[in-house]
Amino acid sequence: MNKEQSFQENNQSEQEIPVNHTETEAVEREVPAPEATEGSTTADMGSDEMVSKAELERVQAQLDEQTQRVLRAQADFDNFRRRTQKEKENLAKYASEQLITELIPVVDNFGRAMATKPESPELESFNKGIDMIFRQLDEVLKGAGLTQMDAVGQPFNPELHQAVMQVESDEHEEGIVVEELQKGYVLKDKVLRPAMVKVSS
Repeated sequence: MNKEQSFQENNQSEQEIPVNHTETEAVEREVPAPEATEGSTTADMGSDEMVSKAELERVQAQLDEQTQRVLRAQADFDNFRRRTQKEKENLAKYASEQLITELIPVVDNFGRAMATKPESPELESFNKGIDMIFRQLDEVLKGAGLTQMDAVGQPFNPELHQAVMQVESDEHEEGIVVEELQKGYVLKDKVLRPAMVKVSS
């Protein structure tokens, strides 16, 4: 190889160098491409936020529904507990109701017998014994909560009285009980038997 050929080769090498600069510039111009990726990431983040918000609303709706179910169940339980307690109290309060109801006709007959008992010296001790038994029975029934109605002279009350007839009366206003034909009884605050009465017209 002579000097002239060597010089030409070196000259060609020097002329090829600008090509590399051009490629570098092209690469540098391609660098802004990641900006598109960043914009895509932002869009994805916005989509994720929308999905998360929708999911949150769905979960909140489910929570509200479950809360309402719990509140309804609690209300039902409270009502059941109050109803059960009331039934328990009534059971204890009126436990003797059936027995006392069956005893009322016996008391009626006892009272009629007392009203028609013969008065004689020979029966005085016997009558005193009967009086003591009747008073004892009356005290037992009162202790259980049974009371007799005092109907005569009271305004007629259909919840307490059973009117069997109306009579004219100069002594009473209209609608007043003037006579009691059969006594009425109340067990605590419950009417066991209304009084059978005559009412002024």
